[in-house]
Amino acid sequence: KFSRSVEYKTSGWKLTEDKKFIHITDKTGIGKLKLIGTFNREILDKSTIKRVRLIKRADGFYCQFVLDIERVEPFDSTGKEVGIDLGLNHLLTDSNGDKIDNPRFLRKSEKRLKKAQRKLSKKKKGSQKRLKQKSKVARLHLKVSRQRKDFAVKTAKALIQSNDLVVYEDLKVSNMVKNPKLAKSIQDASWSMFTDWLDYFGKIHGKFVVAVNPQYTSQQCSDCGNIVKKTLSVRTHVCSCGCVLDRDENAAINILARANTVGRTEIQALGQTTHCLLGESLVDKVTG
Repeated sequence: KFSRSVEYKTSGWKLTEDKKFIHITDKTGIGKLKLIGTFNREILDKSTIKRVRLIKRADGFYCQFVLDIERVEPFDSTGKEVGIDLGLNHLLTDSNGDKIDNPRFLRKSEKRLKKAQRKLSKKKKGSQKRLKQKSKVARLHLKVSRQRKDFAVKTAKALIQSNDLVVYEDLKVSNMVKNPKLAKSIQDASWSMFTDWLDYFGKIHGKFVVAVNPQYTSQQCSDCGNIVKKTLSVRTHVCSCGCVLDRDENAAINILARANTVGRTEIQALGQTTHCLLGESLVDKVTG
């Protein structure tokens, strides 16, 4: 009865008393739907549900409930802080020198996607075989999308839970994907999704997450502050002061350091705004 999605606010739907079914009561004719899957039915209260969204995906229909509840899950302080440099060969390199590989889910599925797409192009338009093949292509894309999300969620959550302060570079991804040579790789890395989850888990676990200006983080020496110009092909930072580091680790150290000297910055954490003046240490605020 609808193409991709339909959204309701406080009317047009009704949950059964046991919360196992939802009735769509408007004129779309959708009717009664069974809610399957594992979720906490106790939180589905009429007073907290602000929106209900029905979504059609490649493998079926989904019902989303948007709830107005405060989710706070305090996590033990670790006394640790980390800066992370985002990349394409490695999803991230942190200020301790640790790296997490970029899983490249789209690249790994590209062969199957192209094969499925070729089959689709050969099917007669309007035929059942074409519709069936179109569904197969859509399911392959959906699988990639879910793999990206699952990886981003697990990686972001682990970083937040193991650190009190996480600092990342505020990349302008929308501008970067305009480069046709890098667009697909950048989209496959899903930097924006990953940093969104960092922000989310930071708030619910009561940790500080800061985005800083990425300018010159790769060129600046993390030891002495001098600018050492290098092309993207140069993967080792070598400074006249004697500092020799992996290029991305050097950048990650600079990114962490910028959290302490970002000028007057507003950082959302624990639902509050923390102000840092020039030269004031954010790390001291976190651990003090």
